[in-house]
Amino acid sequence: MRPFPYIHSLSLVVTVLLASACNDAASPPKVAAEPPSAPISPVSVASAVASASTPATPAAPGAAIAKAEVGRAAPDFELRDIDGKAVKLSAFKGKVVVLEWFNPGCPFVKAAHTKGTLKTAAKDAMAKGAVWLAINSAAEGYQGFGPEANRDGANKLGLTHPILLDPAGEVGHAYGATNTPHLFVIDEAGTLVYRGAADNSPDGEGESPTAGKLVSYVSTTLADLAAKRPVSVATTQAYGCSVKYAKK
Repeated sequence: MRPFPYIHSLSLVVTVLLASACNDAASPPKVAAEPPSAPISPVSVASAVASASTPATPAAPGAAIAKAEVGRAAPDFELRDIDGKAVKLSAFKGKVVVLEWFNPGCPFVKAAHTKGTLKTAAKDAMAKGAVWLAINSAAEGYQGFGPEANRDGANKLGLTHPILLDPAGEVGHAYGATNTPHLFVIDEAGTLVYRGAADNSPDGEGESPTAGKLVSYVSTTLADLAAKRPVSVATTQAYGCSVKYAKK
């Protein structure tokens, strides 16, 4: 029996409502509505990793951060967490690291961490030895800015991993983070091996996978790394709210 047409319509309406909710009263005036999510298109990382160059040298204090590219060394950075503690990416050398662009006010983030594939993803990954770092690049005056908003969001979502603040947006722009959530996976050698969506369900809830079967790209990438095999999917199109960068 084929599914009733109104089920698909309802899923579309839910996704549109979530996207429009990203621009709430906490954001400055004249913030554009969220663009519709683009189709997810996986790309193999095998060839990119095979041709990876010598790891990049960390940027000097005050210098611009190198641009991140899949298959190349992940640019080093240092940010402060919500308690003011400095956290440097290179401190986790030899470990798999997951970077999640985060905003506690984004409805897609809330859905992913309460219903979707991110609900237990960080805890599961850390239990296996990986490092999970959330990064918030929201600028002052925008939705999700500041230690208190992120501390409250962490409490409500039950997050135990560090949340790093990037109000200037330097790290976010260097990594090309466009959405919340937006996921990046760095292998033990320091190479960026995955960049994109958390999964193939752009409603954030894990209930509307684009290919009929729900796929957690982060979990798949971590499984590939653990099995010492090439990462099968290196790049997908992120969905969710736009990162609330400072306007230039």
